[in-house]
Amino acid sequence: MSQFGFPLLPIPSGPTLARGNALCSYRAVIDVRDESPGDWKAVYQVVSSAFGQLSEAELVRELRDAGDSIVSLVANDDGQIVGHVLLSKMDAPFPALALAPVSVIPARQRSGIGSALITRAISRARDEGWAGIFVVGDPNYYERFGFDREAAAGFTSPYAGRHFMMLKLSPSLPAATGKLRHAPAFVDLD
Repeated sequence: MSQFGFPLLPIPSGPTLARGNALCSYRAVIDVRDESPGDWKAVYQVVSSAFGQLSEAELVRELRDAGDSIVSLVANDDGQIVGHVLLSKMDAPFPALALAPVSVIPARQRSGIGSALITRAISRARDEGWAGIFVVGDPNYYERFGFDREAAAGFTSPYAGRHFMMLKLSPSLPAATGKLRHAPAFVDLD
């Protein structure tokens, strides 16, 4: 049972993560760990370089400053921050998080770092008892982690549409419909 009183779904099989390390596709071991205050400048640079603009980096800063950041992880390769993922609070009919953004520096994209970050973030959310995670993104990418468009279809959100998905972390949610509201920082995102 989660801290919110929901039964937990088992963790699906996937990449092996051991003691904070993730084996990525190019066979390097990346340390996936909690973001620390000393990482903030590097995270800002990673996110802005990954997206080629400052909007998503400002989103991370605003979520952190507002206290809406729940899980914030970095991928560290030999002392260099090369990736970041954030799960933030949202209003939903059950305890839910928003996954956004996921960032990897351009030179290291498509090497498994983003997948390692997402897998670890999902595991943390599950361990902490959250019932679901919502994401807006490419279904071809996010479905491999268990995100499902049909699971999100009953919820109203400004982001609803074919790229809006949910990952159920609990087998029995109290609602399959309802209104969702992301943290206020998302309103400013272009």
